[in-house]
Amino acid sequence: MFRFKIKKRQESLVWSSCFVFFGALFLSLVVSGVMLALQNKPPLTAIVLLFNGAFGSLLAIQDCLIKAVPIFLCSLGVAIAFRLQIWNIGAEGQYALGAIGATWVALSFPDQPWFVVLPGMLAMAFIAGGLWGFIPAVLKLYMRANEIIVTLMFNYLAILFLDYLVYGPWKDPISFGFPMTREFSTSAIVGKIGHTQLNWGIILCIFSGVAIWIFFKYTRLGYELKASGENIKAAKYAGLPYNRLVMLVMFLSGALAGWAGFLEASSTINRLQPSIVVGYGYTAIVVAWLARLNPVAIGIASFLLAGLRVGLENLQLDLQVPAAFGGIMEGVILLTVLAGSFFIDYRIALRKKS
Repeated sequence: MFRFKIKKRQESLVWSSCFVFFGALFLSLVVSGVMLALQNKPPLTAIVLLFNGAFGSLLAIQDCLIKAVPIFLCSLGVAIAFRLQIWNIGAEGQYALGAIGATWVALSFPDQPWFVVLPGMLAMAFIAGGLWGFIPAVLKLYMRANEIIVTLMFNYLAILFLDYLVYGPWKDPISFGFPMTREFSTSAIVGKIGHTQLNWGIILCIFSGVAIWIFFKYTRLGYELKASGENIKAAKYAGLPYNRLVMLVMFLSGALAGWAGFLEASSTINRLQPSIVVGYGYTAIVVAWLARLNPVAIGIASFLLAGLRVGLENLQLDLQVPAAFGGIMEGVILLTVLAGSFFIDYRIALRKKS
């Protein structure tokens, strides 16, 4: 007779992350194909349409990059918190607060030049999103609140507050009843790069990714964060400032999501409205796990998940696939990644019973 025993690997499997990544995508496509077949939709045709819609033209690739910007920033923020084993599920609300903060600056100072308004929007989005992440950290540390529940509830609070503003005090009087603010002035809009559809928010993504990579690799504080995340009890016994680290990562996590909200409001929609909240904060969780919290891999995964969103828009038009189909695919990817990650760090050994 044999019995199974789970053992932790001394070293993770080489190229295992790539295997899990592509395995997750492949399995999600297989499951999606089965679901399409059950709806009498041709699976192979759907996959071709999905790929062509996302990567079949220069315009489609640009659309993927535009959608990848907020996903990347939210994912980077989520990954920072996850490194410390703080489960921030609130990127969606922090993203919304960032958009609200940036909009306040845009509406309050419409006549100021761009070099005053845009830095102000950037700073206010950073502060608003950061504080929305900082509050759950304080509640966790001093009131023993569960950060998963608190950050999730804060998502609803932020979205409802956004709705209140665009239906109430910030509503554009000439919007024919639609809930939205007035359009931002030219000085409050992040411009496009040359003759492309891309905006200068990509530079902010590159800067953020490089800064976070340097922070974790070359700074003492970054080392303390990694050490605390690997073994929280050992870090506390070693005298590392765990409480301050938790508050710091949650503030930075929310601030990066806030920047995503700023860019979406300023460069894509050019105003604040309810449709700005499209689930980027939840997609960020999938991306962070898919990339195993690595900033470079987060960039790649953000682009591919953005491609999934763009391709699904093509499927909705050509095959009348429901919009919820994209959420199902993202969920399957996340489940596959979590299952695959287990085998990266652990192995199952067969032992003969004595």
